[in-house]
Formats: sequence, C-alpha cells, structure tokens
Amino acid sequence: MFHPLRVHAIERLTDDSVAVTLAVPPELCDTFRHKPGQHLNVRYTVDGEEIRRSYSICSPATGEPAGPVLRVGIRLVHGGAFSTYALKELSVGDMVEAMPPMGRFVLVPRPGRFAAIVGGSGITPVLSIAATLLEREPDAVFCLIRSDRTAGSTMFLDEVADLKDRYPDRFQLVTALSREEQQAGLPSGRLDRERLGRLLPALLPVAELDGWYLCGPFGLVQAAEGALRDLGVDRTRIHQEIFHVDDAPDSATRPRSEAPAHSRLTATLDGRSGTWPVQEGESLLETVLRSRSDAPYACKGGVCGTCRAFLVSGEVRMDRNFALEPEETDEGYVLACQSHPATPEVELDFDR
Repeated sequence: MFHPLRVHAIERLTDDSVAVTLAVPPELCDTFRHKPGQHLNVRYTVDGEEIRRSYSICSPATGEPAGPVLRVGIRLVHGGAFSTYALKELSVGDMVEAMPPMGRFVLVPRPGRFAAIVGGSGITPVLSIAATLLEREPDAVFCLIRSDRTAGSTMFLDEVADLKDRYPDRFQLVTALSREEQQAGLPSGRLDRERLGRLLPALLPVAELDGWYLCGPFGLVQAAEGALRDLGVDRTRIHQEIFHVDDAPDSATRPRSEAPAHSRLTATLDGRSGTWPVQEGESLLETVLRSRSDAPYACKGGVCGTCRAFLVSGEVRMDRNFALEPEETDEGYVLACQSHPATPEVELDFDR
C-alpha cells in the first residue's frame, strides 16, 4: 500500500545524485520504521503513466520513541524517468507516494566483525547498515571497501568521513577509484575478482568475518562473491543486493521455454484469492495486475524482490533472479515478475 509523504529536504551529493528526505507523519511512524539496509518503493505519474522505482534508505534505523528518518539516495540513470525528475524537478514540499520499507539485505545490530564491498550508489544501504551497527553495538567492527569512478562522483563522502571520525577503532575504510589516481590508498583500477582475491586477505581475516555485504553493479557483486568463495567464505555469510544488471552475461538468465497452453494462475494477495488465465508471453505478475492493480512490484527486472511470492503449487520458470537468496528459492519463493507457468495450474501466495 502506498502512502503520500512530503519531501522535507533535498541535498545535492554529486553532479548526478541527490539525497531526498521524506517527512513521516506521526500516524505512520510504525509503518515506516525501517531496518538498516532496507529500501523504499516509490511511484510517480508522468504524462499519465505510473512509474515505480526502488531506492535504498541511507539514514540509520531509529527505535522508539524517536520517529523514523527516511533519507534515500538517488543517482541519475540515463533515460531514467524518476531519477531525472528527482534531480531536475522535485522540490521541498512536493508529495511522493511510497510503500513501507522492505527488503532482506539487512544487518540487525549484533556483536561481531563485518565488512562490505560496494560500488557507486551501492553505498546507500550499506551506509545505513554501518551507521546503525556502530551506534548500537559497541562490540562490533565494520570494514567498508568502496569503489567509485572518481572522487567527484563519490556519494556520501561526508557521512563516511564522519563514521571514521566517530569510530576510529571500529570503522575501517578502503577506497578504490577506477578512473582517477589517489594521493593515498589503492592504485586506480576496477576491483575485479583477481584483484579482490589479493587485496582482501591483506586487509582482513576473510573467512572469520561474521558477515559480508555486497552491493552495487552486477559485475562488481559477482566478482566480489567469486573472490570471497575462492577465499573460503561460507555462502551463508555473503549477502548481496544488485543495483544494475546491464552488464549481466547471458548465462544470468534461463533459456525461454513455451508455457503450457491454457495455463491458469491462482493468487492470494492481502487475504483475497482469484484465478485468471495466463495470456501468451506474459509474466505471472502481469497476469495478476490485469485484475489486481495492488499487486506489489517496483523494478520488474528481477532485481528489487518486491514481487516475491510463495509457490504453493505447480511449477514455474524464472527468466532471471538477482533478488532471492538460494535458501529462499529452495523454500519455494519466486519472483512473480520473472515467472512463467511450466504447468497448466500454478498457485502463488503473496502474503507469506
């Protein structure tokens, strides 16, 4: 369910990114209290077309009695309707519709040693994770390894510097720039699998850390996961969220197959169930949306996980999946926006 929220502040971070703070009215404080690492799905109508996008919350998670602070980072995407609007037209006092915070790329504060590898705007949820962890848990330490093109394109420079000043013994920062030399730190260049494989053991006891958080473009996240697995890190300690999949190889998607003729979908959403025929070529999410406009979705690209649903019966094939962990797919969860029927009857439950 979407709620109208007023824009409280807009801060320019770089030439192509802003931080937008949304005011939460008292009656919605519980609804919009987020966990560190979660995101907001927002929508806006442009020329009669509804646009939905997902943006991570960068502000630390707050507990009662303090009200929630919803500050999201938005980077301009070439051809992106909402990001273009946010950077060029959005003003303080405007209304933005948003769903309650969601997402499973979270770290609930606890003692331990944690690290993150991020690229570009992938810093956004990790900033919330690190700030919340260090503030709430005195027995936790955090290492942030971040990759950006240039110093001028780096989001949240001041916020990360503040963490270094406030927690000098518990927060470690390593910066790599791919297109610019630094006076100190790592030589310029991309953080690929081979380079990370050499760098990480020099920084940390890699396999002993309690959790690794990877966020950013598909190429960086894939390289970081591969390097960590090479270094003996158990898969259950690796958590990832992908922001961009333009560079995903063809192997990241499954080959298409013909759906059974006359397939039917039964779906439960907000306690109400319905059954509809699946039209040729459409995803199961599209089938539901023809009759239920309140079906949850944002990116429709298999990235955000908003349309996650439990497969009650039948079989489906997913074109691609960049949002669900292997444990979730093993339990029976699918992405409705990427799922097509593989049996004549399929049943989904969006409420589980």
